[in-house]
Amino acid sequence: MATTDEVRAPIVRAMRSCPVEVSIAVLGGAWKMTIVKHLLDEPLRYGELRRKVGEVTPRVLTRQLRELEQDGIVNRHSYAEVPPRVEYSLTPTGRALRGFVSELNRWGAEYVEGLRGSSATRREVVTAGERNGQQTDDKL
Repeated sequence: MATTDEVRAPIVRAMRSCPVEVSIAVLGGAWKMTIVKHLLDEPLRYGELRRKVGEVTPRVLTRQLRELEQDGIVNRHSYAEVPPRVEYSLTPTGRALRGFVSELNRWGAEYVEGLRGSSATRREVVTAGERNGQQTDDKL
């Protein structure tokens, strides 16, 4: 875990507000929770992690990994090999996020399913309105 001298400025500002803001300051960056989710199962090399995370640019992934490392969530282990090998894993603090990540994953899946259901319902309403000669709103 980072010492108070090493804490990033956004976290220091959040510490003046409330613990929820601290959590968001540490974990709220682009792709951070997805990175943590994939590291829960096993340590991963950079390329493996990039493939699992998805459409993230190398620059963004590197920046997020550095912030997670600085915040005490991720370990970066560099092996003295040729070619060089770097592996990322979770710290004990990072592993403590397992329940939180699992719950966010569950909630997100349910939310997407709800959106799909409402999209199907919306399409049915629009289609029925078009059949009845009613004007429909394309922004639905």
